[in-house]
Amino acid sequence: MIKRERKIDPVIIFWVLAIGYGTFLQRTLVGLKRNYETASNRILSDSSWYYRFTPELVVFLRECVAHGLEYLAQEPSRTLSERLSPFKDVLIQDSTIVRLHEKLAKIWPATRSRKVAAGVKVAVLTSAIASGPKSVALFAENTNELKTLKIGPWIKDRILLIDLGFYKYQMFTRIKENGGYFVSRLKSNANPIIIEANRSYRGRSIDVRGKHLQDILKDLKRQVLDVDVEVAFNRRAYRGKEKTDNERFRLVAVYNEDEDKYHLYITNLSQDLLEPQEVARLYGARWEIEILFKELKSKYALDVVSTTNPQVIEAFIWIAILTLLISRRIYTMIRRLNPRVNMVRFTQLRWSNIYSESASRILNAVLQYLGLDTSLITSFKISMSEALDPHVNRRHFAEEWWA
Repeated sequence: MIKRERKIDPVIIFWVLAIGYGTFLQRTLVGLKRNYETASNRILSDSSWYYRFTPELVVFLRECVAHGLEYLAQEPSRTLSERLSPFKDVLIQDSTIVRLHEKLAKIWPATRSRKVAAGVKVAVLTSAIASGPKSVALFAENTNELKTLKIGPWIKDRILLIDLGFYKYQMFTRIKENGGYFVSRLKSNANPIIIEANRSYRGRSIDVRGKHLQDILKDLKRQVLDVDVEVAFNRRAYRGKEKTDNERFRLVAVYNEDEDKYHLYITNLSQDLLEPQEVARLYGARWEIEILFKELKSKYALDVVSTTNPQVIEAFIWIAILTLLISRRIYTMIRRLNPRVNMVRFTQLRWSNIYSESASRILNAVLQYLGLDTSLITSFKISMSEALDPHVNRRHFAEEWWA
């Protein structure tokens, strides 16, 4: 990122960007420049600062995020409950869109077709154990959700909670073949054949074996339906040919009284591992990633990108992720200082408010640790420099009357 150290210090610029961008509401290059000048006790020219936002800076920030994700994974801040003790982790995959200027439509095309638009899809895989992201990747908005998640051996002994954007029997089968587990909502038009009932019912209950789901769903009177179903799907094409295959999964339907309808889920978690109501409650944990996206956007400026410079946009997005990682690291430290307090009381959104309010003190503490102490005189000099109109020859109407 920096070939020779002159006015820009790589350590200072890292902390100013990672803490100062989202939390200080300094969400422009000019605002960040002032933050850096205050932190480093140096006044910079505009060019020396703006030219620092290069593709190399983007690579540097992305590597910092990767390092932070690895660090969080090594120091888990949560433990799974006894019911989930057979598993290594519970993972949630989803994405959010950062809207961009239409001039960037060729680089990051949007899904809209009627109007020219651009957008970045920020795909996040979050971990319950780490209480934060496990992986982050950027895609064009029109990228299919399935292409943002690659299933492999890493899924072994882990549960993945996914929404309908990832609904594909081929993916479910790959998760199963790699020793992993998943829970997904069932598509409304899905009509698998029922091959086995996992529980018996008293009275004149209808026999559902051998019937398709849609044929019995409208007449269902049970509070819970727990069955095994068989689905047909096409394997990945090999040498231009697709092979049709069948797979067996578990289907759970739990009646929701508030909505007066069944919530249906498909999974490969057996009834020995989780009861039907537990499957439904576990899927409800997907709300956690929505909270994470809300935190990123409302507190750490993920979607504040008022520029058409591709390098600056990518840099700002990775900076927002870095801010989140630093926040979660301190969040874990705070919780460990209070081991007797129930961890669920340390809500993430409440913590994000606290962190945003105390970020300036945290940055000052980091800079003091690095041997830097901002003086009032330096602040005055920076304010005087930044307050001047950079257009030296511009005529001001007030010059005629007062000066």
